[in-house]
Amino acid sequence: MTALLAERLRRRVRVDGSTPLLTYYDLDSGERVELSAVSFGNWVDKTSNLLIDELAAEPGQVISMPLAIEAPGHWLTSVWQIACWQVGLVVDLTNPSGTAAVVTGRQWQGYEAPEVYACALHPVGFGFTEPLPAGVHDYAIEVRNQPDRFSGPPPSPGARAWVDAERILTQTDLIKIDGPPARRLVPGSDPWATCRAGIATALVTRGSAVIVVGGDAERVAQVAQTERITTPGHAR
Repeated sequence: MTALLAERLRRRVRVDGSTPLLTYYDLDSGERVELSAVSFGNWVDKTSNLLIDELAAEPGQVISMPLAIEAPGHWLTSVWQIACWQVGLVVDLTNPSGTAAVVTGRQWQGYEAPEVYACALHPVGFGFTEPLPAGVHDYAIEVRNQPDRFSGPPPSPGARAWVDAERILTQTDLIKIDGPPARRLVPGSDPWATCRAGIATALVTRGSAVIVVGGDAERVAQVAQTERITTPGHAR
């Protein structure tokens, strides 16, 4: 059976856990965060356990993820996406009704769902500096005490995994990626293109991704040189 993204992450943790998997730059704020497979996998497993233990999420349920529109390149967006797919959930960007939860960034106002999880998008994953209103959970607080390892069953290869205005993709569709192992530069602007060329390609090709938001062409070129980019990011 072809390994899905969550299994590929577990393999990466076992065989090459200490090398960089995902590096995030916000050139406007000066942020740079680098995550090894071990660090990224730990965040994914904690988030997966949050979905199971706090939401009682079941395979096939939908998670509305405006976070992926607000901050497609942020490393926490990638964490949430892989965690949802590890549990067998659907990441939906169309603001659907009847969702198990809504996952947002700093713009958490106005969403109606049984549970709303807001991410402060702090460089190292800290929460909001002020308490959030009733019904809105600070993701950083909620995920903190979750177990570091996830042991749930694998998702179904044919299960829906991604929905946006242009496409509906299954778990298997997510790994239909070709290319050599490389360190790829990825613009963090479009939700699906960033996901595909970023964390998905890094896991499928056993490479790594440097996701960049903000800045101008000159500064992006400097990042590419500093990070020793070997192949430009691409998506289709």
